[in-house]
Amino acid sequence: MAGEELKYVIALGCLYTNNARKVRSLIEANGSAQKAWEQVTGATKTEALAHAEREMQFIAKHGITTYYYKEDNYPIRLIECADSPVLLFGKGNLQVNNGKFISVVGTRGATERGKDLTRRLVLDLAARTRDVTIVSGLAYGIDIAAHRAALEAGLPTIIVPAHGLDRVYPSVHRQVAVEALANGGILTEYPSETEPEKLNFVARNRIVAGLADAVVVVESKIKGGALITAYLAGDYNRNLYAFPGRPQDPISQGCNALIKNQRATLIESAEDLIRDMQWETKPQAVQTEIEDLFGDLDELEKQLVQTIRAAENGKHVNELIAETGLPYSQAATTLMLLEMKGLVKELPGSIYRAVR
Repeated sequence: MAGEELKYVIALGCLYTNNARKVRSLIEANGSAQKAWEQVTGATKTEALAHAEREMQFIAKHGITTYYYKEDNYPIRLIECADSPVLLFGKGNLQVNNGKFISVVGTRGATERGKDLTRRLVLDLAARTRDVTIVSGLAYGIDIAAHRAALEAGLPTIIVPAHGLDRVYPSVHRQVAVEALANGGILTEYPSETEPEKLNFVARNRIVAGLADAVVVVESKIKGGALITAYLAGDYNRNLYAFPGRPQDPISQGCNALIKNQRATLIESAEDLIRDMQWETKPQAVQTEIEDLFGDLDELEKQLVQTIRAAENGKHVNELIAETGLPYSQAATTLMLLEMKGLVKELPGSIYRAVR
């Protein structure tokens, strides 16, 4: 796209923030963004054009890639969505049309269980299938757990923020954003100088949903951004999955409602997702993972890890003793060694959950 046309596309976006349908209809009706700009009026028109001119300089200075809905590099999955952004700004090593895309979302107030489920899901996806990209929004809780797990697993991860590329929000997640630039990156519809306002978070959820082949909700209250993303995924005919939780836990009520109302498919593992999506698995992926995991463990340690891994919600120490027949002292010592090796984690109430 020529520089002048790009400037007017940006200017229209600044004039009609969070109204991609309006911007698209103006461009379509007038044949170009520049001609559309000539037809619009408003007190903030001069300010919007000045912002667009500054953005052109920002793009050139920082090596930003633009994705216009009429051009070939635009994410093909978003093209299908009627309210998708007219223009996107990207930074990093972004491959927006290659492979499988999974959006992982959930509450900002995630439990340790939710973070562990997220990490296990992403690591197991990396072990069991190919060409997976993890998409999320860099927020606290499930989002950041998903990005960190992707980086750990060597998977590309795409961050979809609610602001421009001149900042990172929340700032405590800056290092994750920086690391993502090497394998994945940041993709936003907002130009620089855009603040992370509440409405922007709601709007960006449609990108998180639209980019994906599958959307996974790990933990969610009955209301919140993750549920908005889930409903959008349904509107876009994306495969929607949710991890179940205990009925009395507010943090799981959103997931349980999605499952109960048949909006989402219940999953308990990456294997469930891969099977339902009918994706090809890596040859002997499970066996290779077990060999890598158990290579330096003795038989007793292997037995305990396998028992804990088989339990989705973890195992109480008394259950482990009953199932393995080990004396308490021996079981406790072995569990402590496994925890030191980073293979299991003790949760409140003497419950042990597999970490990997």
